[in-house]
Amino acid sequence: MSLRRRILLKVIVLGDSGVGKTSLMTQYIHKKFNQQYKATIGADFVTKELQIDDRLVTLQIWDTAGQERFQSLGVSFYRGADCCVLVYDVNVMRSFDTLDTWHEEFLKQVSEKKALDWCVSKGNIPYYETSAKEDYNIDAAFLCIAKTALANEQGQDIYFQGIPDTVPENEQRRGCAC
Repeated sequence: MSLRRRILLKVIVLGDSGVGKTSLMTQYIHKKFNQQYKATIGADFVTKELQIDDRLVTLQIWDTAGQERFQSLGVSFYRGADCCVLVYDVNVMRSFDTLDTWHEEFLKQVSEKKALDWCVSKGNIPYYETSAKEDYNIDAAFLCIAKTALANEQGQDIYFQGIPDTVPENEQRRGCAC
């Protein structure tokens, strides 16, 4: 019996509001089409499993809001994405013209290689992707920070000389020190 590898692929669906991103996903997953338009707020996702060669692939397909007021939320949904699907309405030329912007925004947010290249260009600065929420890579990043700081230390000791423990009475102030 052969072992099957299960793979999760995160796919982001991008495009202007009203181009049919949700309809495209609904048709693919549920084989249904709804004539009624309902704007996506923030983002939503669906999953679908596929058999590709000897691998079981789970597509996690994220439907993002195309409205400009929600675009700043997209950044967090882009993280960890394996690819994006750019969608436009063939009847609305402007929705095609904005595909470059969607593509550039996606690459700007997802590109770990870009960040790594920048760190290399700045003298091999250590690079860590972290998540406070998931407690991912936090300890490793701070250990690296501490080791780097120690390596850069020039034996400088800090001495506190002549600092009084209390403030003399004639310098005490009353009221708010704001």
